[in-house]
Amino acid sequence: MKRILIVEDDAENNQMLREYLEGHGYVCTQAFSGSEGKLLFSMEEFDLILLDLMLPGISGEELVGIFSQKTPVIVLSAKSGLDSKVDVLSAGAEDYLCKPFDLQELLVRIQVQLRRKDRESGSGRDSEPENTVYQYRQWKLNPDTLEMTAAGEPVTLTKHEFLILELLIRNPRRIFSKQMIYEYVWGEEYLAEDKTIHVHMSNIRAKLKASGTDSYIQTVWGMGFKLT
Repeated sequence: MKRILIVEDDAENNQMLREYLEGHGYVCTQAFSGSEGKLLFSMEEFDLILLDLMLPGISGEELVGIFSQKTPVIVLSAKSGLDSKVDVLSAGAEDYLCKPFDLQELLVRIQVQLRRKDRESGSGRDSEPENTVYQYRQWKLNPDTLEMTAAGEPVTLTKHEFLILELLIRNPRRIFSKQMIYEYVWGEEYLAEDKTIHVHMSNIRAKLKASGTDSYIQTVWGMGFKLT
């Protein structure tokens, strides 16, 4: 199970993050000051760090440079100015979310960073529990084998096609923008005019047509995609 260090001095926000992420299978450790966060970081191994900037003790800006040398950092801050974002991203943070933020969006961004970390370390799909099989209506997806069945029939998917469906099926009520899908699946920054997602969605629907389940994927015009 992936371990996340939450460095946030607001006790309510810290606890909210912990409960939400532990509900999605992560192990969370809480720190309520910059000094405590630095101490825990020196004592334990973490897969990812959620970091506030305005902290007692040691500031988040100072900690970014320390943490990011060995662990991906997502900054969660009320500072919405461009200069602040540029500074912490330049210092080594992998991502930056302004408060207030959507917890489901944070979850996807965490998944993006952990997938990228796994890819770089060669550990593959360690973040998934063993023998997990996702099911939605007449779909079944097996992340361990990258196999899918629709209405009981096998569907041959590319790895990217499988990961798109995996993201949708894990969050069936969520609308995902093209950017969120791209960054989750490819682990790279999305280019606004990129047609990749539309092409992949078209291919997925074509492969599902024979099973009669292609209509499960709904295009939400101007927003993205979701399951129906």
